[in-house]
Amino acid sequence: MSDPTGGPDLRLDELKELAEQDDLREFLHRAQNVHPSDLADVLSALDESTRVRVIAELPRELAGSALAEMEAVEHPEEMLLALGPEYAAEVVEEMPTDDAADLMAELSVDEREAVLADITDRRQVEELLKYPEDSAGGLMSTDVVSVRDDATVAEAVEAIRNQCAEDESQLYQIYAVDSAGTLRGIVPVARLIVSSPTKLVHDVMEQPIVQVQPQQDQEEVARLMARYNVAAVPVIDPTGKLLGRITFDDVVDVVEAETTEDILKFGGMEALDAPYLKIAFSRMVRKRAGWLAALFLGEMLTATAMAFFEEEIAKAVILALFVPLIISSGGNSGSQASTLVIRAMALGEVTLRDWWRVIRRELAAGVVLGTVLGVIGFLRITLWHAITGIYGKHYLLVALTVFCSLIGVVTFGTMTGSFLPFILRRLGFDPASASAPFVATLVDVTGLVIYFTFASIILRGTLL
Repeated sequence: MSDPTGGPDLRLDELKELAEQDDLREFLHRAQNVHPSDLADVLSALDESTRVRVIAELPRELAGSALAEMEAVEHPEEMLLALGPEYAAEVVEEMPTDDAADLMAELSVDEREAVLADITDRRQVEELLKYPEDSAGGLMSTDVVSVRDDATVAEAVEAIRNQCAEDESQLYQIYAVDSAGTLRGIVPVARLIVSSPTKLVHDVMEQPIVQVQPQQDQEEVARLMARYNVAAVPVIDPTGKLLGRITFDDVVDVVEAETTEDILKFGGMEALDAPYLKIAFSRMVRKRAGWLAALFLGEMLTATAMAFFEEEIAKAVILALFVPLIISSGGNSGSQASTLVIRAMALGEVTLRDWWRVIRRELAAGVVLGTVLGVIGFLRITLWHAITGIYGKHYLLVALTVFCSLIGVVTFGTMTGSFLPFILRRLGFDPASASAPFVATLVDVTGLVIYFTFASIILRGTLL
C-alpha cells in the first residue's frame, strides 16, 4: 500500500517516473541504492521500449541482479535479447551461476548458444543446465568459497580473501576440500578468526550437518534444510566432490512455489505459473475450466444415481430432504482426510509404507465422526418432529436411516480422502491432485448409493 510518509511504493513510483524521462542520470543515481527486487518491479512496470533503454544504461551487475529477481512470466530473457547477445553475455557474467543458468534455460537452443559464445567461462553455466529445473543441481550455485583442509588458518584466510576480492557475497559458507576437490568439512568463519594462524584447517573445520546430491528433488532439499535448521547445504557428486551450494533464499522460492501449487490444487484447479494480476485472463480461464469441467462431469453421476433411486424418492419424498445433508457430510469428511494426508506427505511425516497405519487410523476416525454426526442428525429429526410433526408417523425410522447413513458416508469419505493420495503417489502423480473438490465429487455419488441402500433396508414395508 502507498505510504503518505514516503513508503516503498511511493518511492518506486517516483523511480518509475524518473526512468520514463529522457535524462536517466537521476534514475541511475537512485537505482544504485534500490534493492534488486524493487528495481525488478520498476522495470516490470515500464513499457517495453523504455525498459530496454533503461536496462542498457544500468551497470551490468545491477541489471543482472534485477533481471534475476523477475518473475518468469515477465520474460527477463527477452529483455536481454532485445539488446543483443553480446550485451546479454556481459550481464550473465555478472550474475550468480544459478540465476544465470535459470535465465539461459528460458532461451531456445540457438539463442542460448549465441549468448554463451560471448561468455568467458561458460562451463559452469552449461554444467548447471544439464540438471532438471526442480532438482538440487538446478537449484545450486557453483559460486563457492573453498580452502584446502591441509592448509594453515593463515593460508586459508588469504585464500578466502583472494576468492572474495570482487564479490564478498560469495562468503556464505566456507568449505574445506582435499587436493581432489572432495568435501571434507565446513569451516566456521568465527573459528578461523579466533584460531592460531599456524593451526591447520582440518583441526578447526566441522562436519556438515546435511549434504545433498544434484539429482535430489528440490522439495526434499527444502525439507532437509528446515529440519536441520541450516542456512546453506553443500551439493556433492556420488564420489563426494564438491559441486556447489544451495542457500536458504533459493529454498524460500521453492517452498513458496510448491506451496502455491498445492494450495491451488487443493482448490480444484491447475496451478498458475504467474502472479494472479499478471497472468493473461484467457490463460487463467483455461487453467480453471479444465478442472471445473471434470468436476461437473463427475457431479453428473450424482444425477444418474438419483435417477436410479427415482422410485424410492417417489414413494418417500421426505428422503430427498436429507440428500444435501448426507452427501455434504461425506464430502467434508473426505476433504478433511485428504488435506491431512497430503500435508503429512509434503512434510515427510508419512510415506507410502505408512498407508496401512493411516487407513486404520482414518477408518476409526470415520466411524467416530460419523457416529457424532449421526447422533446430531437423529436428535435434530426427532426434536423437530416433536415440534412440527413434519416427518410423519415413521419419523423414528427416517431418523435411524439418516443416523446409519451418516456413519456409512462419513466413514467412506474419510477412507477415500486418506487413501486416494497414496494411490496417486504410487502411480507417480502429485498427491495434491486429490483435491477437496475432487474427493467431494467422488463421495457425493457413493454417498447417495449408501443413503438409499440404508433407506431401502430400514424403510421397507413402511414408507418403501
